[in-house]
Amino acid sequence: MNTNILTTRQAEELHKAIIAYLTANNLSNTASALRTELNLGEDVFDPATAKKYEGLLEKKWTSVVRLQKKIMDLESRNSTLQSELANSTPTSRQNKDPVAWLPKSPARHTLQSHRNPITCVAFHPVFSSLASGSEDQTIKIWDWELGELERTIKGHTKAVLDVDFGGPRGNTLLASCSSDLTIKLWDPSDDYKNIRTLPGHDHSVSAVRFIPSGVAGGTGNLLVSASRDKTLRIWDVSTGYCVKTLRGHAEWVRDVCPSIDGRFILSTSDDYTGRLWDVSIPNPEPKTTLIGHEHVVLCCAIAPAAAYPHLAAMAGIKKPPATSAVEFMATGSRDKTIRLWDARGTCIKILVGHDNWVRGLVFHPGGQYLLSVADDYTLRCWDLTQEGRCVKTIGDAHGHFVQCIRWAPSIVKDVPAVNGEGANGESNGTPRKAAGAAGAGGEAQIRCVIATGSVDLNVRIFAN
Repeated sequence: MNTNILTTRQAEELHKAIIAYLTANNLSNTASALRTELNLGEDVFDPATAKKYEGLLEKKWTSVVRLQKKIMDLESRNSTLQSELANSTPTSRQNKDPVAWLPKSPARHTLQSHRNPITCVAFHPVFSSLASGSEDQTIKIWDWELGELERTIKGHTKAVLDVDFGGPRGNTLLASCSSDLTIKLWDPSDDYKNIRTLPGHDHSVSAVRFIPSGVAGGTGNLLVSASRDKTLRIWDVSTGYCVKTLRGHAEWVRDVCPSIDGRFILSTSDDYTGRLWDVSIPNPEPKTTLIGHEHVVLCCAIAPAAAYPHLAAMAGIKKPPATSAVEFMATGSRDKTIRLWDARGTCIKILVGHDNWVRGLVFHPGGQYLLSVADDYTLRCWDLTQEGRCVKTIGDAHGHFVQCIRWAPSIVKDVPAVNGEGANGESNGTPRKAAGAAGAGGEAQIRCVIATGSVDLNVRIFAN
């Protein structure tokens, strides 16, 4: 036996471990032959020695296998980090250029107070307020800049499933929806008083979003909700009346996302589809159906115009489309994939990387990236200029399933009332604090702030 790579003592121990292994596995003739070959008599290899070395070979073998796996994992991680480093924007540029900013670990703040899993988060369009909803039936309002809890809102009798800020011009409201079948409206300017409750859905209300007032004559009074009763409803928040009911999904409607001009609504469902609706017509029907996912579709996002050139290139379109409100969309599913779609319902790319259900999506306002969170505890950043390649993973985003992600809406500098809408269709009668911080000429100023919520009971703030 060639033992050049082993010391004499190591070779002796290996021989004894092999003999002990053969003896323990009833291969006594083979063990005896090896002992004779190695001149290991009873005086050298007695029963006590056999007992000492019994099981040693198996332990060494399993240790080697574990170490090999660990080495492979570390090599894979190293390769990922090398790729991220090669494709990353220099830190100095990231700090100066919001378009290139991506979240990094550790989070600036970890907000703790909820007693059950976090289901949703939403930013105030102007101030440093963040709302979070939880299965503990409460909504909590935080100052995300300071990382402090400001108040707890109670009113729902079951889990709060979604929250959103928006509403009429000059009067931002907070909307919430719940497994208790209701939607509630709260007034931030009046200590978050509950000003209206909207009943009507026949099952849990999964998602709620204010519809931007971009449509001609829009007032910002409209709200859309998605429900387990398989419908979407559009509400007038000034009256509390349901003005339209959208039917088309065959199962639970999980998520909803309105377009920036308020004309279109994207929804996703347990029926494995996404649907794009034109809600500007009296009786909306699905304009486009997104078919391709192999499981429940949990989340969706509509791409901003800044992303059109990158997505058009990915789709093989030489000239980017005109800046209409909906040209490209993204959906995330329990099939662990993210799909990118054009407005005709063609899947232009499948993003693979998450190891569990994809729970939340948000496009970077600068247009280059798509961010996602999932039940694999991670936050991932996909570069749309690199065919949707995952260029950054925050593996320790949370200690449990990550259920939601939101990007703080951009702030638009105060402009004349005739053009007075913010980046999300909000009123732009903004206080001086917000107006002074915004870019000149009414251009949107990207706020480099992201919030995530998790089953680990934590809300995390990632900020520049």
